[in-house]
Amino acid sequence: MTTYLVTIGLIFTIMLAGIAVERIYRCFAARNPQLGPFRDSSKCGSCTAGSGCSDTACESGAATPAPHH
Repeated sequence: MTTYLVTIGLIFTIMLAGIAVERIYRCFAARNPQLGPFRDSSKCGSCTAGSGCSDTACESGAATPAPHH
């Protein structure tokens, strides 16, 4: 039973830490616009579409590699 409660507490703590880091990240990005654009969390986050992240990186078929000849 103790292991179960510790596990629940640990998961909860990790989730709260993730939320705190995200808030700190957003505040830092808002206070330092001179450092350039930051990751947009509303996008898919996948840069597997070739030369980097773009608006088309999340569209179906965009991440499939071209056939090699």
